[in-house]
Amino acid sequence: MLLKLYEKSPDQRHIDKIIDLLEHGGVIIYPTDTVYGMGCNITKARAVERVARIKGIKPEKAKFSFICSDLSHLSDYARHVDNTTFKLMKSYLPGPYTFILNASNQVPKSIKHRRKTVGIRIPDNNIILEIVRQLGHPILTTSLKEDDQILEYPTDPELIQEEYGDLVDVVIDGGYGGIIPSTIIDCSGDEPELIREGLGEVDLLS
Repeated sequence: MLLKLYEKSPDQRHIDKIIDLLEHGGVIIYPTDTVYGMGCNITKARAVERVARIKGIKPEKAKFSFICSDLSHLSDYARHVDNTTFKLMKSYLPGPYTFILNASNQVPKSIKHRRKTVGIRIPDNNIILEIVRQLGHPILTTSLKEDDQILEYPTDPELIQEEYGDLVDVVIDGGYGGIIPSTIIDCSGDEPELIREGLGEVDLLS
């Protein structure tokens, strides 16, 4: 199913349909402020496993992140977030960054496994943020990535629907996506460490 949503005023009927799918273990593909992502309700273990199967990886080896609607979720899913890290995140989110933090015990086992960290995203895209806000908790997220294509990240929602439509429950058409992923910053140690330079500027670490 391909659903068209506009970032400035997403159709509430479509949002309701997507929320219902997520609450019942559905998998969705959606726009972000960087590349298109795929995700599900973090509380639905079978949905997490399904995302991993679509990606062709084992759930216990997957490095999935969360999309949160705001920083209020930090206290639930991350532990020992010091003032410096919080101020850093508050300055650059929403935005094209993934922050790696020490995971709390509330991170579902289907996602955490033996890892001690979790990635947190708050993209600057009202479509996915509104979905997360109305769902009431974060969704798992992983980038759509094509290893055998000229473009590493697919950008056209209609082409995404052709390729993934039989594998997921809905593809959200939020317009053409980007081709540069988020910048990843590891804040689980004593000092922030740049893991991947993406769309987000990295002078924040200087």
